[in-house]
Amino acid sequence: MKIMRHVGAVGIAASAAVVLAACGTDPQAANTASEQSGAAPAPSGTAQVDCGGKSPLSAEGSSAQKTAMDIFVREYSRKCSGQQLNYNASGSGAGVKQFNNGQVDFAGSDSPLSADKGEVDAAKQRCAGSEAWNIPLVVGPVALAYNVSGVDNLTLNAEVTAKIFNGGIKNWNDPAIKAVPGNESLTLPDKPIQVVFRSDESGTTDNFQKYLSAAAKGAWTQGDGKAFNGGVGNGADKSNGVVETTKGADGAITYVESSFAKEGVKTAKLDSGSGGVELTPENVAKSLDAAKFKNEGTNDLALDLDAIYASNTPGAYPLLLATYEIACSKYADPEVAKAVKAFLTVAATDGQQPLTEKGFVPIPQSLQAKVLTAAQAIA
Repeated sequence: MKIMRHVGAVGIAASAAVVLAACGTDPQAANTASEQSGAAPAPSGTAQVDCGGKSPLSAEGSSAQKTAMDIFVREYSRKCSGQQLNYNASGSGAGVKQFNNGQVDFAGSDSPLSADKGEVDAAKQRCAGSEAWNIPLVVGPVALAYNVSGVDNLTLNAEVTAKIFNGGIKNWNDPAIKAVPGNESLTLPDKPIQVVFRSDESGTTDNFQKYLSAAAKGAWTQGDGKAFNGGVGNGADKSNGVVETTKGADGAITYVESSFAKEGVKTAKLDSGSGGVELTPENVAKSLDAAKFKNEGTNDLALDLDAIYASNTPGAYPLLLATYEIACSKYADPEVAKAVKAFLTVAATDGQQPLTEKGFVPIPQSLQAKVLTAAQAIA
């Protein structure tokens, strides 16, 4: 399970600060150490929660955040005795549709609501005229997971990755792959590349295609969106599905939220122009230094990741996704609002440190403060 321990999240603190927090060190002391090291302070571990309201709550969406959601639900039940939440990991696209149709209380999505696709307007209608907010609780990298016998330590760049996933490069011994710095000593087999993509609508697909659009120097012209547009390969359902399919096919490659990149697949380094970068928490943190919000100064916390995707910061791993909980800023039923507020508050506090059990890293204090402000503003 080594790959899972490499999953990163927003603004992760230096390893020492994370270890101190995990061992029960005084949070203020840990945050002071983080600030002195230049890393983002770790989040505070708990908060006052006004429990009650609807039970069980219903939510649906992102499979990439399923393991984190299991922890959030567990901590919510502990903090608010008797309160429950049922989460269906059906994929981001399905979750947003179910939320906008009023079938669930909030959605989980690997992409914020899209105005261009009508999701923002549909959500406003679902929320009885109030805005829906995108609230990030886990941010982590997307792995390029591959299964090629005899090939370890593969490095890819965005241009070559784009050509693999749109059919421009069809074989593993293509000179373009060999030419990526770091691959000179690899023996690449004369073997067809088997692209594996998400067959269901997915925020992971959306973020992956946005990365290719921003970073591949024009090699990706297929656009973005929750449906895969590359036109090649075989589809598999959800995150577990693409990994299992890749594991079963020598020569396969896929993209997947990295907590799912388990035994049986390897993960490629990414080269944005300054050398191959391994997928580690520290390297994710370097990329997130440039992250901004699309709607600064509001409680809609959708992250603007375009600058990260197109950056070439040395040592920075650029292929990220943010998983959001999409909730109404105002619910027609105050019992739903009360329970959603409580759940989000617990998830942003008590639910953060246990994420390390599954390889995630807690969100930093700066983002936690914004999430808690948004949660408390829900009415």
